[in-house]
Amino acid sequence: MELVNAERAKAGCSPVTVNATLTEAAQKHSEDMAASGSMSHTGSDGSSPGDRITRAGYDWSTYGENVAYGYSTPEQVMAGWMASPGHRENIVNCAFKEIGVGLAQPAGYWTQDFGTAR
Repeated sequence: MELVNAERAKAGCSPVTVNATLTEAAQKHSEDMAASGSMSHTGSDGSSPGDRITRAGYDWSTYGENVAYGYSTPEQVMAGWMASPGHRENIVNCAFKEIGVGLAQPAGYWTQDFGTAR
């Protein structure tokens, strides 16, 4: 979250705060990707990020998701996301107010779920 908020500050966005429900959705998706050995925004059950965030109990007005695979540290995965226009867009989207982050092993399956509650 600190790395995300540093990038958001550079872009003129307010910081995001950690949300336990988004963290649960992100962690479960990371675990699902690790179990299936597949990095995707689509869950092994066919779910979308919005489906998973809703299923966790987050009543969102907007959301975004970043996923990554194979990075060893938060700094490495953030550098990868910031080098990708779509992922960077989520990180510096000033409309997002909250975040949840998940990491599952083996091999580092990362998920960031961003949201703004209704």
